Amino acid sequence: MPNQSLPPCGTFTDAATELGTSQAAVSRAVAALEESLGVRLLQRTTRQVSLTDTGTQILAGARRILDELAHLQRIAARNAVHEVRIGYAWAALGKHTRRLQRAWAAARPGIPLVFVHANTVTAGLSEGVADITVLRKPLEDPRFATARIGSEARYAAVATDNPLARRRSLRLADLSRYPVAIDARTGTTTLDLWEPEPPPATVRATHGVDEWLTLIAANQAVGVTSEATAHQNPRPGVAYRMLRHTPPIPVWLAWWHDAPPPHLDDLIHLSRAAYGAAL
Repeated sequence: MPNQSLPPCGTFTDAATELGTSQAAVSRAVAALEESLGVRLLQRTTRQVSLTDTGTQILAGARRILDELAHLQRIAARNAVHEVRIGYAWAALGKHTRRLQRAWAAARPGIPLVFVHANTVTAGLSEGVADITVLRKPLEDPRFATARIGSEARYAAVATDNPLARRRSLRLADLSRYPVAIDARTGTTTLDLWEPEPPPATVRATHGVDEWLTLIAANQAVGVTSEATAHQNPRPGVAYRMLRHTPPIPVWLAWWHDAPPPHLDDLIHLSRAAYGAAL
């Protein structure tokens, strides 16, 4: 199901970035929809794309349909509890994942705890892929509830043949002279992290952890990520090094307000225990 929490976008390029696809794919999808409905939905100019009056009415109806579909999916999930699915975009709980799985299996042996990858803003929650998700970015959407379960150190990722790989730890300033790979949609790094120091001059936009790692392994960029990524995503050609003097990354669990997953309190408690967090 499409991600309903995405903000409005003024251009096809911005929409493609939010959806993690290409501008051409967005353009083709809109053109196909307009052809099937027989009406113009968007007014296009050289600088911006806006809804027509008909498009505004159809968008409102589409959102109602998607909300109803999401509601039906949550009802079905609530009434058929065979497993609990935890979604994640980049890494599950890193080195704590196995600890949580063992603790959950001991506490709830009849309900498997399954981790699923979903490269979306809600890590599969709004799409119906997961019952609860691991997030490392704030989720400003009133449809969802969150609970902080711990925090993680930040790590740099550099190519193994980059001179920085010879160091045991790094500083943000060490990365500034290289292009930095950033996933603005699901990653945890923004240029604000470098303030008040000057940010890197070049940013390489990526869409997901695999593309991010491939770019770094080729020594075409460096990156900043969470400790969990470093633990869960080893890659030939990529070296992870701890970043000194950087703020930790908070980790949350998120779920639908109106459809909390079964045994939510147990899951929060065991996740915090895995991190050793006193929250």
